Amino acid sequence: MQHVRHAYLSTNIILILLLMGCSPKGINLSSEPWDPKNNPARKQALLPREACSQNNPEKRALFGDLHIHTSFSMDANSRGTKTLPDDAYAFASGKPLSLETSGHFRSAQLQKIDRPLDFAAVTDHAEWLAETSLCTSPESPAYKTEGCQIYRGEDDSLLATLLNLKGFRARLAGVVNLSGRAEDVCGVNDLQCREQLKTQWEKIKDSAEKWYDRSADCTFTTFHAWEYSRSPYASKVHRNVILRNEIGPELPISSLETPLEIGLRHQLMELCNNTDTGCEAIAIPHNPNLSNGQMFRIEYEKLPLDEQRAEAALRARLEPIVEMMQIKGESECRNGMYGVVGAEDELCDFEKVRDFGQSELSDCGESAEFGAQAGRGCTSRTDYVRFSLIEGLREKQRIGINPYSFGFIGSTDNHMASPGSVSESSAPGKFTATNDQLLTINNQKRAPAFQNPGGVAGVWAEENTRDSIFDAIKRRETFATSGPRIIPRFFSSWESMENWCEDPELISKAYASGVPMGGNLEKNVLETSPHFLVSASADPGTDEFPGGLLKEIQIIKSWLGTNGQFHYKVISVAGEKNNGASVDSATCKPIGRGEKELCGTWQDPDFDPALDAIYYSRVVENPSCRWSAHLCLQMDQAKRPDACDSDQIPKVIQERAWTSPIWYSAN
Repeated sequence: MQHVRHAYLSTNIILILLLMGCSPKGINLSSEPWDPKNNPARKQALLPREACSQNNPEKRALFGDLHIHTSFSMDANSRGTKTLPDDAYAFASGKPLSLETSGHFRSAQLQKIDRPLDFAAVTDHAEWLAETSLCTSPESPAYKTEGCQIYRGEDDSLLATLLNLKGFRARLAGVVNLSGRAEDVCGVNDLQCREQLKTQWEKIKDSAEKWYDRSADCTFTTFHAWEYSRSPYASKVHRNVILRNEIGPELPISSLETPLEIGLRHQLMELCNNTDTGCEAIAIPHNPNLSNGQMFRIEYEKLPLDEQRAEAALRARLEPIVEMMQIKGESECRNGMYGVVGAEDELCDFEKVRDFGQSELSDCGESAEFGAQAGRGCTSRTDYVRFSLIEGLREKQRIGINPYSFGFIGSTDNHMASPGSVSESSAPGKFTATNDQLLTINNQKRAPAFQNPGGVAGVWAEENTRDSIFDAIKRRETFATSGPRIIPRFFSSWESMENWCEDPELISKAYASGVPMGGNLEKNVLETSPHFLVSASADPGTDEFPGGLLKEIQIIKSWLGTNGQFHYKVISVAGEKNNGASVDSATCKPIGRGEKELCGTWQDPDFDPALDAIYYSRVVENPSCRWSAHLCLQMDQAKRPDACDSDQIPKVIQERAWTSPIWYSAN
């Protein structure tokens, strides 16, 4: 028995090293599909719903969170999260929630600081969804297995000792091996895990149906969803899969059975979108700042040209938006990147999670590496969406198809079932901890203090229903914020928009003569320069926690130079960059003036009709205190942890919103 146990652990040590970022030569971590295979969606009548009493053809801004974890997720569960999918949806719709993780409790309610969301999706990790349930349910046939004991932390394992690990990475050794799943937990041919995965998936779907408001009030929308969570050698390339409605495949697709993202897209087509059943799925790339250049590398470049074009088109179809901001930081831009031309953008230095607690990062250049989650490997310009969009133009120039024509959303990646809890006045929602634990750095590369509460997703939709929100995502009429409920609009037209900000018919005129965020500006036969209009309303906040005032609106233009360099330019179109606003860091009280509403127009003076271009807008608030500064002020000065005095973490930030781009195509 001891010999078998050591063999079991030694095998899993290799796998854990792979997951942490080490890459032993010659090891091919591959998996087999389920046997029997995952069944495709079946045709069925959609559940009935009443027509919404509110429908606005000019659309209204809805706010949501499409990246939420509960105790069903292996990592959340192993760190003590107890909350369920029902709890997540209850919280998102405004109900109070007692958050418990590893014995720590915190009561929370969106009504008090943030506000209830309009829509949400629980996206528990498809990987090990079954094993987590089997190993934590005393009545399950696998509960007493050695693998489950290791997972629950009840085994003083050789693995944990050798790797000196804590938390889910050590516990993961109980339920995985080099073939993907541990047989003692999953049974012969993994049939036990297949059945339990189906059970857990049904529970997640039941919760989504329970909380979807099908009445005429249309107050809250839920989506059937999961996270596909591949992390090759500790580079994060996850996707959140969102289904249009309740019609979906039998099982969620995981990286254990489908180990490449290109395979995920084909599986979604085969099991859902191409089934003629009413099933439709999209995949939202996780914010790419921890991908070491892997998220937006060209996956198909060795295929024949026709197949490359087909793969690029499929990616553009299935991945219409990307996460701009979440708990693990912001992914808009970074100064000084390889091959990038443009004046330094000071607003790029915002929540750069890889900079906190690390020495200077190396630049990947044209290559890609691994290990970002473990604080290793280079950073690539395509880890940031501004430059990934330009990479799409470069790929279009090469094969005629742009695979990276995506819009923006924010979300949280919250692991405590508390979606939308994004105020800087509260702690981040990765895992519940004491104030000391949240604010202690002590040379940790991934200290909780380096994270943030996350962002929110905004969509412009006619009504608060699944179809309307899903369609808004598909046409990329979406925006991201770093947390506040800033409401931006962004349009482009070949007609002059110079005096439109004062026009009460602004929105109807903009839709009639131009395109909104996410749209394509078709080539004008007159080849005049395009006009842009951008407006924003500040977040009013709540009585107890009023929102910040707006400082400035900018338009960012990006293009691919004739020499292959990546170009960008930042243009201020409304507000005042130097308005004198600041914040008292001793009290977190804002100082100075700002605006509740901003609107501006701009015509591109350097427009080249022969050159593809990308335009998006960025709305910036006045300075405010970061969450860690708020929390430090609540503590006795003599007892404050090291993060409170660290120069690694900013005390003051500028919240913001980003609209999806508008593309100009020269051909």
